[in-house]
Amino acid sequence: MRCWIFALLLLTPFAGSTQSSKNLAVLQDELQRFEAMTRRDTAALAQWLSEELVYRHSNGLLEDKRRHLEAIASGALVYEHIARDSAQVHRYRRMAVVNGIVRVRGQWQQVPFEVQLSYLAVYRKKGARWQLLRWQSTRLP
Repeated sequence: MRCWIFALLLLTPFAGSTQSSKNLAVLQDELQRFEAMTRRDTAALAQWLSEELVYRHSNGLLEDKRRHLEAIASGALVYEHIARDSAQVHRYRRMAVVNGIVRVRGQWQQVPFEVQLSYLAVYRKKGARWQLLRWQSTRLP
């Protein structure tokens, strides 16, 4: 048992070594936002979205916070699965920019989709949470 604990302690410094703990907090908040989206929990999701949200989908659709939440609440947009493959955070005081790759499965107006996206997300820290201010994604082949 002690050998396993020792091995874990040796490997811990290398886990996530490319991201600082402050950057990891941005990514953790992003994952919580993704989870709220897949649960269609618009009350929780609203807390992760800025009042100034501009959300550009990979199909060109542009939404503000109200429209984004309405699309999810009504079932017009259903996120069944969201998995982040990679992400890089760049922080600027209370702002953070994330460049990443995400795989998304869901339905848009009852038409199934499954896409891999390259995305750019801009977050602003409000209180203890990173709120999404801007999202823009592009489909990858």
